Amino acid sequence: MFDQSDEAKNAAGKTHAPEWVKILSRYRKPDASRSALELAVTAGPFLLLWALAWWSLSVSAWLAIAISFLNAAFLVRLFAIQHDCGHGSFFENKTLSDWIGRVIGVLTLTPYDVWRRSHAMHHGSSGNLGRRGMGDIHTLTVREYQERTPFGRLMYRLYRNPIVLFCLGPGYLFFIQNRLPLGFMDKVGFWVSALCTNAAIFAALGVMFYFGGAMPILLIFLPTTLLAATAGVWLFYVQHQFETTHWDADEDWQLHDAALEGSSHYVLPRVLQWLSANIGIHHVHHVNSRIPFYRLPEVLRDHEELVDINRMTIRESLRNARLHLWDEESRRLLSFAQARAIRN
Repeated sequence: MFDQSDEAKNAAGKTHAPEWVKILSRYRKPDASRSALELAVTAGPFLLLWALAWWSLSVSAWLAIAISFLNAAFLVRLFAIQHDCGHGSFFENKTLSDWIGRVIGVLTLTPYDVWRRSHAMHHGSSGNLGRRGMGDIHTLTVREYQERTPFGRLMYRLYRNPIVLFCLGPGYLFFIQNRLPLGFMDKVGFWVSALCTNAAIFAALGVMFYFGGAMPILLIFLPTTLLAATAGVWLFYVQHQFETTHWDADEDWQLHDAALEGSSHYVLPRVLQWLSANIGIHHVHHVNSRIPFYRLPEVLRDHEELVDINRMTIRESLRNARLHLWDEESRRLLSFAQARAIRN
């Protein structure tokens, strides 16, 4: 858990948040050649490692699994590219971006058009207590938690348990929940997105089974996808779940304030930053989501005052996993124990 200083918050905080949108707009233009290169150096190794893992099945099942675990990192990076496609920040050509996103969505088990809409809702409501429930980690206030029945509190505790959030949850989200356009069941276009993605996924699995039997699915596809899903859920969690994050009631909520103050700067080792496509520079991304991921470090180099806003290390992020309830009075995310102390 980290404690952001008042000086750091004020450096680029509430008063200046709308101005940052204008300042950062000059970083929005993607470079087609750079985007193509980023796609190549991500998809290429992913496919090569998949082929190497398949070949290694004839040598050792454990070797195949080890290669699959390594390849999960490239699948995370592919999801990050899909993410930029969804924001229209990867190529200026929207049609090209969308079709790249749809193809990657088959690899990430994510119906692109459904995800793009829900993610846009996340950006448009992040930090708004009156608009929770779509594309976010479900978070109760201390008062809401205390007003629940014992059974309701138990269900929330189970949901926020790390085993559920980071072990069981990712598999459920990507293997089961993503198979239906939940939240958009009345929209034909989103059904098309989900069903076409499902058809492509099952066709790919059928080809794997036809040529290799069950082993490529069990020892390559499942480990790669599950580990990538877990890493992706963790990254999404730490982007908004930290002690000094930002939540407001609907009538007080401001889009740009919530974007800057409610998103973290997750400082990762250089290799992990590359593999996660700079998604840790999330506060900048939320202020202006049209900035291509490869230009986010450029923003920090040019505007050092943004570096320390909501800065979080890996060690600090691990401690934040025990925070579960938003206290509207202290404006802090608290643990269950801290919330109980307030009540007493």
